[in-house]
Amino acid sequence: MEDTTEEPGTEPLDLADGKICQRPLSHHVSALQYGCLLRNGRSRRFPALKSLCAIMIFLTGLALAEPKAPDAAPDKPASAKNADQPEGDEADKKKPDKDEKKDKPKLAETKHSIVLNGAKIDYTATAGSLPLKDAEGKTTAEIFYVAYVRDGVSDLARRPVTFSFNGGPGSSSVWMHLGLLGPKRVKLKDDGGALPPPYELVDNEYSLLDETDLVFIDPVGTGFSHAAKPEEAKKFYGVKEDVRSVAEFIRLYVTKNTRWASPKFLIGESYGTTRAAALSGELMTRQRMNLNGIMLVSTVLNFQTIWGGDGNDLPHVLYLPSYTAAAWHHQKLPADLQGKPLPEVLKLAEQFAAGDYNHALMRGTALDKPARDAILKQLARFTGLSASYLDRADLRLSLPRFGVELLRDKDLQIGRFDSRYTSLVRDRLTETSEADPSADAVFSVFASTFNHYLRTDLKYEEDKPYEILGNVGPWNWGSDNQLLNVAETLAESMTRNPFLKVHISCGYSDLATPYFATRYTFEHMNLPAALRKNLVMDDYAAGHMMYLNLPDLKKQKADLAKFVRGASGK
Repeated sequence: MEDTTEEPGTEPLDLADGKICQRPLSHHVSALQYGCLLRNGRSRRFPALKSLCAIMIFLTGLALAEPKAPDAAPDKPASAKNADQPEGDEADKKKPDKDEKKDKPKLAETKHSIVLNGAKIDYTATAGSLPLKDAEGKTTAEIFYVAYVRDGVSDLARRPVTFSFNGGPGSSSVWMHLGLLGPKRVKLKDDGGALPPPYELVDNEYSLLDETDLVFIDPVGTGFSHAAKPEEAKKFYGVKEDVRSVAEFIRLYVTKNTRWASPKFLIGESYGTTRAAALSGELMTRQRMNLNGIMLVSTVLNFQTIWGGDGNDLPHVLYLPSYTAAAWHHQKLPADLQGKPLPEVLKLAEQFAAGDYNHALMRGTALDKPARDAILKQLARFTGLSASYLDRADLRLSLPRFGVELLRDKDLQIGRFDSRYTSLVRDRLTETSEADPSADAVFSVFASTFNHYLRTDLKYEEDKPYEILGNVGPWNWGSDNQLLNVAETLAESMTRNPFLKVHISCGYSDLATPYFATRYTFEHMNLPAALRKNLVMDDYAAGHMMYLNLPDLKKQKADLAKFVRGASGK
């Protein structure tokens, strides 16, 4: 889902004092310059001048023209008035403005109720879109969203509002909407396992709606959100571009719904955590909007921790404990490790990864054979793979290879988003994952139930496809010869706003954003020691979408509710 292709002809722009993004040079061409471009060999006039000339010609024509007697129709006098066809100023007043009609947002409001923690909560659901506009008032994009607002709240200054989005980049907001936060959730097995179609939604008794209003945002290119002109969609496809548009949506929603006085939160998942960290700086510096809290689910802020390659061994170190979690779940570890609780096993794996294994990788070819053999033995012990296989891999185990090698004896591959999931492989000799079982198990469930839910419960009718995962490439990562790192942006936001608190949710079985990489990022973030108390990290047994596992959903609801109450001053 991630495309690292960069757009040529770019120059850097700052993001909260850190140059992490670029903007195409074409963005700097002004409207004035475009107005002077040549077309068909003739220079175009300025719009204002053209309008003035047209008015002058029209008025001159009125002055010179001789009045004519009206032609009387045989069956209707010229003076007769039609009540359905108003004339003059009245006609102009009643005639709808095409631009106004086009820009008018499409909204559907419905009333609902749910019981949370034994209390009935009445709420209003709004599904619709907000237009983003440029400096000239022209619509540049439509952002689709679904909002849930508790009814009967007399003082909105005491009611938090949380803006939620997923990642990709290119993912809609449906995952946390129908999996974690919203008043409805997809029905799965208690461990998150798939059920056969047809699929259904159930009341989410662990919704966060009792603590905060919820607004689910689909960035441009996802859901129903789109650029006004398809050819200009690329203007929204990039780190900086995406953050600017989402921040503008948040400003508009807060303004139109009178929520500037409310405690405000962001919650993002996967690349959505990248977006949330960057938004903390954008909202602070451009919108002057300080946040109360940010909730990060399956975090990636520093892409050096998960994107390996020649010369970058850090991801190999940080992935190892997650490989151990997968091997433990599938009963592939030695008996002494298999008999211990997973958290205890992971502590041992972390010590080995950060210690002897990290040192061995740093030594490279300077590592002598006895030391190498010792590392291979320990590496096999913590991954469930043979020492001979790991030797041929030069101690460096890629995720696609691990995904098919762990259960090769059963002709199974394991999931990337959640290593607990498995599926059969077609090529029994494959050296790389053929698919992601954890994605295949739930993607159709979310897509089917959400499309049904929109029309039936939310009364929002739209025939265009809802892009669960949209094509937003090429994505402008905005960095020259270095991987994106927005951890510094978040640290700067927390320093300038010392009341900002951050909650981090990590899944042991997550092979997309491994939990040890997340810990490494926050342990190496340039954050003043006095502010580290504002960070809260909780671990869960399942993977990237840990909330699909019912025990984790219960725990995560309690953890997030406690965080929201504390960060909003409740």
